[in-house]
Amino acid sequence: MKFLFDFFPVILFFIAFKFADIYVATGVAIAATFVQVGWLKLRGKRVEPMLWASFAIIAVFGGATLVLQDETFIKWKPTVLYWLFGAVLAGAAAFRRNLIRAMLSEQMQLPEPIWARLNWSWIGFFVFMGALNLYVAYNYSTDHWVNFKLFGGMGLMLIFVLAQAMVLSRFIEEKDERRSENP
Repeated sequence: MKFLFDFFPVILFFIAFKFADIYVATGVAIAATFVQVGWLKLRGKRVEPMLWASFAIIAVFGGATLVLQDETFIKWKPTVLYWLFGAVLAGAAAFRRNLIRAMLSEQMQLPEPIWARLNWSWIGFFVFMGALNLYVAYNYSTDHWVNFKLFGGMGLMLIFVLAQAMVLSRFIEEKDERRSENP
């Protein structure tokens, strides 16, 4: 459910684009993100910093798209968001704070070098995704970019997360085996 909730604006953007155009889809994405934030606030739940960042970026870049009637701004939105996430992770790492570890340390225990590799792999992924978004935005039609935004972006994220889970599961299994050998 959280996965669907997180991708709610992207899915609605895609549907609105297919039935109308990029400007209607942009308005729908802004409204959907606003509804997400409002829903969490009304239910007394915490709005994650990533959602606040996404809301700010969609409001600014989506707003510029609507006001200036220029789809370039909305096409930049995913890149700005990806690069912001990567910059935050890298900036925190520069101050010896691993945000990936901070988010996941309750679910798993890993040695510091593994946490560092995990953090840097996310940074690399976000940089790659931002660059790939720009490549698709500037080299393909808006229709192709919208399809990439939904299916390519989600697909690559899923593949990346599954690949990391496979690597981490091997490490965690090794650790569990060592525990059972040394009671």
